[in-house]
Amino acid sequence: MSFLPKKDYYEVLGVSKNATEDEIKRAFRQLARKYHPDVNPGNKEAEEKFKEINEAYQVLSDPQKRAQYDQFGEAAFRPEDFANYRWPDFDDLFKDFGFGDIFDSFSDFADFGFGSFARKARQKRPQRGSDLLYETEITLEDAFKGTEKIIEIPKMHRCDSCNGTGAEKGLLRKCDACNGAGEIRQYKRQGFMQFTSISTCRKCQGSGEIYEKKCKKCNGSGFMKKISKIKVKIPKGIRSGQHLRIAGEGEPGLNNGPNGDLYVRVKILEHSVFRREGNDLHCNLEIDLLTAIFGGKVKLETIKGEAVINIPAGTQNNTKMRLKGLGMPELNSERYGDLFVNIIVKIPTNLSINQKNLLREALGGKSNGKDNKERKGFFGKLKDSFS
Repeated sequence: MSFLPKKDYYEVLGVSKNATEDEIKRAFRQLARKYHPDVNPGNKEAEEKFKEINEAYQVLSDPQKRAQYDQFGEAAFRPEDFANYRWPDFDDLFKDFGFGDIFDSFSDFADFGFGSFARKARQKRPQRGSDLLYETEITLEDAFKGTEKIIEIPKMHRCDSCNGTGAEKGLLRKCDACNGAGEIRQYKRQGFMQFTSISTCRKCQGSGEIYEKKCKKCNGSGFMKKISKIKVKIPKGIRSGQHLRIAGEGEPGLNNGPNGDLYVRVKILEHSVFRREGNDLHCNLEIDLLTAIFGGKVKLETIKGEAVINIPAGTQNNTKMRLKGLGMPELNSERYGDLFVNIIVKIPTNLSINQKNLLREALGGKSNGKDNKERKGFFGKLKDSFS
């Protein structure tokens, strides 16, 4: 689940950092032949290895992404950059490298019986299940410390009574419409030429098998929808919109193929105090006029707990203060961003006549011949007036 550990994409493909596009393509092709899920049905290790190979190839085969990777490493990409990627079928994969569909090579021999075998092999082979996407909401505090959630999702499950065949036990038989071939052939002769048209058998939908009596539990579909409860571990520092991958929790595969994956998109709810930018947090702090003029210590509730800020004398409205290390944690790291505090000076209202006169005298800047001792006494009166 969640994110893959840091890796060297060049090492994954077994090429040097100076490898050409052709060398990268050849290395990927050789590894894909070995680890593709179609070649290793049900092998989770091979499936994970193939995903890692694909991720490396997606980056290194794209000049722009490769340049980003060479400069910033894996940090240049986020897990969701690869979330929507679905690997191609094994034969489609090698078409992209100049290889034809290995099953199509049999089609020229249809009249000799090889084409039927090839098409049936295509229909019968395991197929990976579909991926699922689910969105869950968390608070900023959850994102700060990390959390676990139990999510409930409705999804298809292979029927445990018929194991996905759709038939009551022992009542699955060869299709009598196509004689188990999964296809219907029609021949037409014109002179010395014979033409053959081949179509998928409608009765068995190309499987070559039908049930004499359908499974009572799934009504013959082979699958049932159930509510699955899945525990999701959300790491600290995650950002809104990022995805977590839970392997094998997607839809079941056909013909006993592997399950797809579940992708959980995390949405962080808007906070009443803090605004997040990257790993930094921003907030406003309201102080009174006296604190702005004379300075002082003010308590502030941060995401880490209570902190005390020293406000310098003469602080102006909209002054920004930076508190290091009081922001959000960096994903999979012990480093933290900063907290930026915007100071809002609260201007008093409903002043008394005495307070207004004291302010006018103070802000007017006239000493009126007062010496320093008298001046200090004046500011003391001003402070006492507003206390």
